[in-house]
Amino acid sequence: MTTRRSRAAWQGAAGLTAVALLTAACSSGGGGTPAATGGSTQTSGVTITVALPTDPPPQADLDAFTKATGIKVTWSSSDWDSLQTKISAAATANTYFADVTNVDWSRVGQLGKLGWFLPLETYLDANSLKSDMPQLASFTLDGHIVGVPYDSSYMVTTVNTELFAKAGITTMPTTIDEYTNDLKQIKDKGVVQYPLNIPFAAAEGLSTYWYETTQAFGGTVLDAKGKPQFTDPSSPGYKAAQWMVDAVKNGLVPPGNINVNDSQGEQTLMAQGQAASTFSDYSGLINSLYNVTDSSTVSGKIQYLATPGVNGPASNLSNPDGMGIPKQAKYPQAAAKFIDWFVSASTQEDFSGLNGQDKVWGSSFIPSRLSVVQKLAQAGSLADGERLAGMLKTASPVFPDGAPTWYPTFSNAVYTNLHAAATGSMSVADAIKAISDVANQQAGNS
Repeated sequence: MTTRRSRAAWQGAAGLTAVALLTAACSSGGGGTPAATGGSTQTSGVTITVALPTDPPPQADLDAFTKATGIKVTWSSSDWDSLQTKISAAATANTYFADVTNVDWSRVGQLGKLGWFLPLETYLDANSLKSDMPQLASFTLDGHIVGVPYDSSYMVTTVNTELFAKAGITTMPTTIDEYTNDLKQIKDKGVVQYPLNIPFAAAEGLSTYWYETTQAFGGTVLDAKGKPQFTDPSSPGYKAAQWMVDAVKNGLVPPGNINVNDSQGEQTLMAQGQAASTFSDYSGLINSLYNVTDSSTVSGKIQYLATPGVNGPASNLSNPDGMGIPKQAKYPQAAAKFIDWFVSASTQEDFSGLNGQDKVWGSSFIPSRLSVVQKLAQAGSLADGERLAGMLKTASPVFPDGAPTWYPTFSNAVYTNLHAAATGSMSVADAIKAISDVANQQAGNS
């Protein structure tokens, strides 16, 4: 499975401004009210189009679905940015694009308020999903399920245990102070010159890193009304920004990282043993990158670490991929059957290799169902699986009340100004003010 990362994708999507989206809402039944559908209720003998930013699962899996339901599937793969443009264009023009398509965690606020997707609680058993999908909350807005996560992704801390051991560190840190002191010890003992990987390039990965660090310091970024919660120097968000910028200024982060994005840092620093830790990394990377000997020199040396917080481990932030039914779907009932099958425990077990390698859906897939992740951990098929399962159980949304409709504008302000602070062209205080000014302006206009 090739999948885009929500963290890096918003760069190209930033052009879908809040103004354009809210204008579209006026013409497409927005305001959070689920739109009615004129689609057919037929579920057998039909062909549905599924458009996701991934390669399709094995054809044998899709054939089994067709045999069981009579529903044929046409799979349409697209890069994430292009897909969002197509979704928006079809919705604003009120025309058909696909029966099932991507719903990203960071677009739930937009898609839900614009009424572009059908409420899935009217098609699926919401209660059973909630009990086994901790990240479903990231796809719920005003009581309506806009999408269903089909994989699990959340921010984690990764550490190179060999490099920590070489510095004489035998007990892993549980607080951010301990973590910072351990990194300094690794540097001072000459184990590696720059032990911490922070992707300071002006890109979405920097925003995501700040969100996770803010959570670790004990806070959130925005309140329910979209107002900034990080303007006071004593606030978690301000402290997180200061900690990140200080890390590059004090030599814990490579100077060249001001132009390194998240995937580059993973591949050239963590995977090559050039960094000892990434504070905000992505779940599943041990399996899909760090333990892959063709692209990594640190196989067997990286482990997940409960994200160090102020007084102990902090929870992890969710950023999963999801799927939903556009209101213009031709066959919404058939689409719902497909989603129900796709995210069922049995299908996720197939995709993750529990029932044979011929049904596996790529190397980076981690199920959205906690029960399946736990089975993988018990089977020894998921590196550091028990720890991953525990983190998934407590993973929380970046924005507890849903991402604001103007998220692209906000994220752009975050990564642009934090990048500038890291380069020294502005102070942390000025960067925080610039970010908060954008949030206040956008929240006032929404």
